[in-house]
Amino acid sequence: MYYEPGKTAHGLPRDPFKSLVVPRPIGWISTLSREGVRNLAPYSFFNAVSTEPWMVMFAAGGRRPPSGRKDSRTNAEETGEFVVNIVGEALREAMNATSAEVGPEVDEFALAGLAALPSRRVAPPRVAGAPAHFECTYYKTIELPTDDPQATNAIVLGTVVGVHIDEAIVGADGRIDMARLRPVGRLGYMDYTVVENVLTMLRPGMA
Repeated sequence: MYYEPGKTAHGLPRDPFKSLVVPRPIGWISTLSREGVRNLAPYSFFNAVSTEPWMVMFAAGGRRPPSGRKDSRTNAEETGEFVVNIVGEALREAMNATSAEVGPEVDEFALAGLAALPSRRVAPPRVAGAPAHFECTYYKTIELPTDDPQATNAIVLGTVVGVHIDEAIVGADGRIDMARLRPVGRLGYMDYTVVENVLTMLRPGMA
């Protein structure tokens, strides 16, 4: 099959795009509003984009009234800080609970029954029990085009200034053990996966 997005029909019950770009890592973003309200939301359009310096991004689009902006984006822009919490398998249900569409006055930590841990370099708290956390300072927002005039579409970039790793996921060889980390990834539709199979392939010329 072949189709042109926005021009020709794909003929399927649901748009297959997000079912083909898989698995997508989940950035569980915690922020504070200017008033100090805790916010926590998962983003599957999330990734690392640089190592010198370490930088990450999450795409915050949607129709949240009245501005259309997601609370995570607003808080990161207004306070200059956010935390990326890595989602391990044990927290998958809590992560899903924080995807609920609620107002900016709602504390998703409380909503999902999650304990919070203090960060060292930034004000937003971390999710207790998450296997790793990236403390980030806000860098910039890149506005993207949108086919929906009632929605916003943007990429939020941040610089990683602090990293927390649960030593329980570090193997005897000093490497992160995926069998212990068991990160949750987003597939298409309402499907998720847990990383448990690891395939090692050396690049050509590597010993």
